[in-house]
Amino acid sequence: MIRSGYDDDLRLAHVIADQVDSLTMARFRSLDLRVETKPDTTPVTDADRSAEEMIRSQLARTRPRDAVHGEEMPDTGHGPRQWVVDPIDGTKNFVRGVPVWATLIALLDGGQPVLGVVSAPALGRRWWAAQGSGAWTGRSLSAATRLHVSQVGRLSDASLSYSSLSGWEERGRLEHFLRLTRSVWRTRAYGDFWSHVMVAEGAVDLSCEPELALHDMAALVPIVTEAGGRFTSVHGQDGPFGGSALVSNGKLHDAALQILDPLYEE
Repeated sequence: MIRSGYDDDLRLAHVIADQVDSLTMARFRSLDLRVETKPDTTPVTDADRSAEEMIRSQLARTRPRDAVHGEEMPDTGHGPRQWVVDPIDGTKNFVRGVPVWATLIALLDGGQPVLGVVSAPALGRRWWAAQGSGAWTGRSLSAATRLHVSQVGRLSDASLSYSSLSGWEERGRLEHFLRLTRSVWRTRAYGDFWSHVMVAEGAVDLSCEPELALHDMAALVPIVTEAGGRFTSVHGQDGPFGGSALVSNGKLHDAALQILDPLYEE
């Protein structure tokens, strides 16, 4: 591992992820899992809430001066450092017993994502990065493999991953997305966080989603960029603040943006 100015924060994020993994795995496929519908019609489980409570409790004890933004509870704290957490990204999968879900933990410093951990215990996988230290995957900090994006340079040779067609259709952008699918070699709907970390791994070359929140994206940005990739909105805004995501190995990004947003200029 390469050292970074955020090493202590990264170790803390791993410790928290270990604890949350134990909690979420105990509730995964549990017969007494409680599922409710939030005002935006998306599901939330008792595991989501318990996981976020655990993360917030740990951060309150170990980083009391830092702010926290999460999916399920109100923001707390003020200051230049803000933790952004999604206790279970892929709740619909979690509810149905599909193992593609993860806990996302990010740190923003001065408004920029500088650290991200994505832990998917049902897959037996974890991905992480801190600013300046590269992106990694493995079971622990001491047993890790460095990530690198692919070197595919043409859309016609590229593999694209996405979550669903319905989101693009609901936002009136389905034809733009379909044009992108027709331009690439291969498409698969791996979905959620998994699409984007596979870009960081070099397993796929592009991924995109038409609508995402900060907590869906913040942890992914350092992992993708430290692996050599690029993370923007579908309109070209860098980082996790544009309400959507286009993730690539960098070489394909501008060509994909021009298809998804015809008004985009390099």
